Amino acid sequence: MIKTVVSVGLPVLETMHIKKNRIMPLQSKEAEKRICIITGIHGDELEGQYICYQLIKKINENIDDLNGIVDVYPCVNPLGMESITRRIPTFDLDMNRSFPGDMEGDMSEFVAAKLVEDIEGADFCVDLHASNIFLREVPQVRINKEDEEKLLPYCKLLNTDFIWVHSSPTVQPASIYHSLNHNGVPTISIEMGVGMRITKSFGDQILEGIFCLMKELGIWKGEVITPKEPIVSTDRDKVTLIHAEASGVFLPRVEHLMGIRAGEVVGEIVDALTGTVASTIIAPCDGIVFTLREYPVVYNGSLIARILGGA
Repeated sequence: MIKTVVSVGLPVLETMHIKKNRIMPLQSKEAEKRICIITGIHGDELEGQYICYQLIKKINENIDDLNGIVDVYPCVNPLGMESITRRIPTFDLDMNRSFPGDMEGDMSEFVAAKLVEDIEGADFCVDLHASNIFLREVPQVRINKEDEEKLLPYCKLLNTDFIWVHSSPTVQPASIYHSLNHNGVPTISIEMGVGMRITKSFGDQILEGIFCLMKELGIWKGEVITPKEPIVSTDRDKVTLIHAEASGVFLPRVEHLMGIRAGEVVGEIVDALTGTVASTIIAPCDGIVFTLREYPVVYNGSLIARILGGA
């Protein structure tokens, strides 16, 4: 059942609609559990589109296995997605800094408030994100340290490669993640892939994890996989960032989830004009690569990789 969650008038007699697809079991009963799947908060993050499509398709093909309500919000920033921009165009606002919103506020705050209102009372929420166009991320969950006890067991069901439990505000206070958890709706943010692209293998991986979560919640009765055992990083671990020390074209020597030793070559930054190597990037520590530069043009200071582990 397609429902319009919020409509907002735009200039030139246009209207922006944000919609959801509510999928219900054939035999409805009282006090059914409900899960919400949200994506498209940033208009350049497309990985979630594939997951929403496959999720709805699989549920509809196996509707007898549905035992609760699934609300799918595939595009909550339609203006950004239509213009392929991260923020809300014209206003240049990051929608994921507008929550919990304000019914009397500007457009982004009003939309955020209506979304929170619509999701309120759900038993769980999964917020799907991609990286930007510059970096590719392995499928991972990022949660705040204060939510570790409550959310970590559910994070482990989502078939990700990595869970990042962070004490600093990796997930910002004005995000939908923070606002929904504060309002009593357990919410997990997943990040994967790269901006403006769809990595089907990552999408399939997370899709299986969502069904594992739904099974745990009693919303799905069908068969599910045994999810991956993720690497869990806490404050006891160290995430090391590697930045470019020259400008040029980055040519990696490593891959995602590849173990690396201190002193090994991460990649080279080359100068296409002179045919020379401008910089050889050396790993400063032992660890595992979980973020890697995707867009090859770099400048001095550009983020090249994140490595889990090391001093």
